[in-house]
Amino acid sequence: MSQRIKLVRDLMNTPGNNPVQIWVDADACPAPIKEILYRTARRLQVELTLVANQSMHVPSSNLIRLITVPEGADIADDKIVEMLAPGDVVITGDIPLAARVVDKSAIAIGVRGELFDENSVHDRLASRDLMEQFRSAGVDTRGPSQLSKKHLQTFANVLDRTLTRCLKKG
Repeated sequence: MSQRIKLVRDLMNTPGNNPVQIWVDADACPAPIKEILYRTARRLQVELTLVANQSMHVPSSNLIRLITVPEGADIADDKIVEMLAPGDVVITGDIPLAARVVDKSAIAIGVRGELFDENSVHDRLASRDLMEQFRSAGVDTRGPSQLSKKHLQTFANVLDRTLTRCLKKG
């Protein structure tokens, strides 16, 4: 490999030079999803930022960082929306946050591998609001099932396809 090609590859693999960044709504993000994200960030050399209102352990890496925000409703969500750029990828189980992300021309992926776009996120938001009305009326709506190996595989596949597509654009 020529010295020039090696230099270009090294520059492309320097954190901050990739056109996309991954943001994580980290407080409620399951540990197995975080592990997938850590491996993916290293493999693709993509910056990964976890935003939480509590301290947590993150691997030592120049690609992975934690931003801790004060406790309070939607403060972590607000920080993510404030800092993300169009085309970035946000990992969240929070449908209102996913809607805000999509409205900013970024990509939202749920922890079960749901890829949210303008149509699906607003449908999910309407469903969420309806279920909340049922719960406030005393109806038992049951929560989501436990995260399974199938969910983890679906998430990993959607994340990989999404990032591959984003990195090809850049």
